[in-house]
Amino acid sequence: MEEREYLERLLAGEAVEAGSEMHLMMHSMSQEAIRICMEINGAYHTPGELKVLMEELTGKAVPDGFAPFPPFNADCGRNIHLGENVFINSGCKFQDQGGIFIGDRCLIGHNVVIVTLNHHLDVKRRGGMTPKPVRLGNDVWVGSGAILLPGITVGDGAIVAAGAVVTKDVAPHTIVGGNPARLIKRIASATRTEIMPSPQ
Repeated sequence: MEEREYLERLLAGEAVEAGSEMHLMMHSMSQEAIRICMEINGAYHTPGELKVLMEELTGKAVPDGFAPFPPFNADCGRNIHLGENVFINSGCKFQDQGGIFIGDRCLIGHNVVIVTLNHHLDVKRRGGMTPKPVRLGNDVWVGSGAILLPGITVGDGAIVAAGAVVTKDVAPHTIVGGNPARLIKRIASATRTEIMPSPQ
């Protein structure tokens, strides 16, 4: 199986059955991701060197302004999709087989976990998995230690409080927190120029 076909089938929501061709491909891609992440995490790298390593991990050009603080771990890498000016703080773990889409100007706090796979409920098929992507809109801030579960979308400008466990979609320009995460408050939306005024 080719990598492109594998990723397309995951994004289409196709289940990965234990021992199947897709499962073997998953394992192979995970081993490569582990190798690259060990390189990222095993020594100091300049921002330019980290950009090159992240491009190797994701298999695509990393947009302008990307800033990761290692350590960082992914189980596939190829299904991470980054917007511009994304910051990922240290200790994050991305289980990206099912697809992780991060919009422009997102801030990801320390030790955030993003999960895109669920095991089957049926014990006889428990080794298999079903993929569901996680999508973050533009200007999302995910606080330290938050966990985002498969299939959720976080709307533009939303904030996920530290330690939250997000089990369902988050509306734009809201703050959610707790386990499971619930609405804390709504926040006023603003244009980028209102958030960051141009120098006079």
